[in-house]
This record gives sequence, structure tokens and C-alpha cells, in this order.
Amino acid sequence: MTLRLSPVLAGAGLAVLLAGVLSACATADPASPASPGSPGTAAPGDVIETDVDATWLDGGRMIGIVTQGSSTCVPMADAATVTSDGVLEVTLVDPAGDTPCTADMSPRVTVVGVPEGVDPSQDLEILVTGDDYGADLELDGIPGLAAPAGQTDYAPSAGWVDDGAFVVLTWGSSSCAPVIESVEATAADAVTVTFAEPEADRMCTMDIAPRAALAYLDGGTEVDDDAEVTLTLTGGGPEFAEPVTTTILR
Repeated sequence: MTLRLSPVLAGAGLAVLLAGVLSACATADPASPASPGSPGTAAPGDVIETDVDATWLDGGRMIGIVTQGSSTCVPMADAATVTSDGVLEVTLVDPAGDTPCTADMSPRVTVVGVPEGVDPSQDLEILVTGDDYGADLELDGIPGLAAPAGQTDYAPSAGWVDDGAFVVLTWGSSSCAPVIESVEATAADAVTVTFAEPEADRMCTMDIAPRAALAYLDGGTEVDDDAEVTLTLTGGGPEFAEPVTTTILR
């Protein structure tokens, strides 16, 4: 299989707290967008250099935004609002300056709750701003996809970011996110993600949070770009002792 990966694609993840999921996942209260020309901001149509990708998740209730940076200091979505002309403006904020961060450069996923009124069946312009972030990108709509009303059903979901690379969203303890061990295309329309077995003595918080990780295919069976691909999640201890299936949104 020939992979066409953007620069931000590899394997990484983020666990964020459940509070605020419906408006802006693990965020403070939505704030008004900063005025044009202020530091760290940009207006739609500006030329911006930051590498950013995005994908639909949770049936259209959420979007996974992929950025590059320290794998241990993933940005949070401080605000997610829709402008009068239908642009989703997302402000990303890095952890506090005294937070210890590894010096690696990795792709990370920030999960953002989709504001009310956004139609996932239609193309969506996303303006990403914030601490050293800036991008104006378009997320393709998925024909026939209508965001379910109400809260999430806490079921795993997934969305393609590029050919051969996708985001996997699971729910559970924010401190014990599953770690991807392998990704295999078992057919032209089927992919299996196997999670690594967790340490037997690990301690996990008792919260329920969305946890997003990047997965990518590494050769093997070619996946049909136009097919509806079924994803099977397995392994990783009791959480996926019984395999769970979902569809990778494209």
C-alpha cells in the first residue's frame, strides 16, 4: 500500500476531561475570538504556516485536530465557536509554562466538541489560532452524516486524517488511555487495531474521558479509498476483551 501521509501523521494521543465536551471538549467557557491583528490570531484567508489536520469523530459530535509538538504537552481547546459566516474558530492553549515537556516533535490530537449548528455532512472551514498555532483549513463534509442529538453514547469512533492514517477515539480513564500496539488492514474494507496489554499494577483515575490516538497503516493489504472501512478494536486488557467495531469516517 502506498501511503500519502502529511507531515503531522504518526502515532500519538490525548486524554481530555469530559467536562465541557458538548461545547468545547475539556475547555474553559467559550470566549469571544480575539480581534484581528492581535498576537497569535489570524483571519480566514491569511497565509499561515502551521501544519494542522482534522477529522470528524463521534458521529460528527467532535473533531480531532492534529498538531505537531511535544508528545507530553498536548494543547487544549480553550474556545470553539462558529462565526456568522460558518467558520469554526478554535483557540489552542499550551500547558502552563512551568509544565515539564519532552523535547520530541510528535503529532498530537486535541479533541474539540462541535458547537451546535455545525452540519458534518457539509464542508467546514476551520481557523486554528493560539499559542504558536495558526492554520486555515477545510474539513470535508461526509455525505449523509448528521450529528446525533444529545450527549455522546461513549462508543469508540474513528476518522481518516489522510490515506493510511486515522484518529481512534475511545472513552475511559483519562490517566489510562489504551496504547496502540499494531494496526493491520485485514481486507480492502477492514482494519484491526490491537492495543498493548497494560501493566497489571497501574493506577487509573475513575473519570470517563475521550482519549484520541493517531493510528497508521504500515504496508500490507491495500485499503480501498472509496470503501466504508470497518475498524475492529481489540486487546488492551479488559476494556476491549471483547472486540468492538466501528466505521472509520471519511
